[in-house]
Amino acid sequence: MSRVYAGRKTIIRLNKFLAQAGLASRREADRMIQEGRVRLNGRVVTELGVKVDEHKDRVEVDNRPVRLPSEHVCLLLNKPAGYIVTLDDPQQRKTVMELLPRLPVRVFPVGRLDAETEGLLLFTNDGELAHRLTHPRYEIKKLYEVKVKGFVEDKELEKLEKGIFIDGRKTAPARARIIYRNREKSLLSLEIHEGRKHEVRKMLYALGFEVRKLRRVSFAGLTIKGLRRGFWRRLRPEEVDRLKKMTGLAD
Repeated sequence: MSRVYAGRKTIIRLNKFLAQAGLASRREADRMIQEGRVRLNGRVVTELGVKVDEHKDRVEVDNRPVRLPSEHVCLLLNKPAGYIVTLDDPQQRKTVMELLPRLPVRVFPVGRLDAETEGLLLFTNDGELAHRLTHPRYEIKKLYEVKVKGFVEDKELEKLEKGIFIDGRKTAPARARIIYRNREKSLLSLEIHEGRKHEVRKMLYALGFEVRKLRRVSFAGLTIKGLRRGFWRRLRPEEVDRLKKMTGLAD
């Protein structure tokens, strides 16, 4: 659900201002400031901790004006396969943005799903919330249903739960269970809290299994239950509040 900024404080730290504008996390904003990329009322600012009045001061990054959105929006999409997760694509492939409505504010995806992965994908214009939901520190849980070729043994589940070395680094312990299996195929439920690129596919590949279908059914306690593939909905106020509590952003 949309959240209007009415009644909030107007004097905030510059890094928080940049994060709320959706440009970067606060840490990344600090780096942008130190690199001399940020101007406040026409003057380059390099020191940290500077405060701004969001209604009166003029902020620029890389010589472009930055303004806070009039409202924060959070959307949940049940992504179909065949859409890439990007705001636009030079190769003219289908993007997830084509599935969303026209909004008075610009939203961006929270994290990534590869083109052939289906399921839950969040969008928001709240940069700080998006950053925290994808940061390993907060251990946000993601639940997937994974269909693979072949019969997955219990010993393979144990390996997933203990962690597997991929790209030279061991994955964090996961929760895995069998939904069904036979000699030709298996369907698993796999819960992880890391956000490494293609992590689920690589974990199964490391065990010798080819992923035939991958779907994210839950993220941060949100689910796609009741939402048809290709459709979206706004998050309810209580859902947004819960995400903020999980990431330490609750008022």
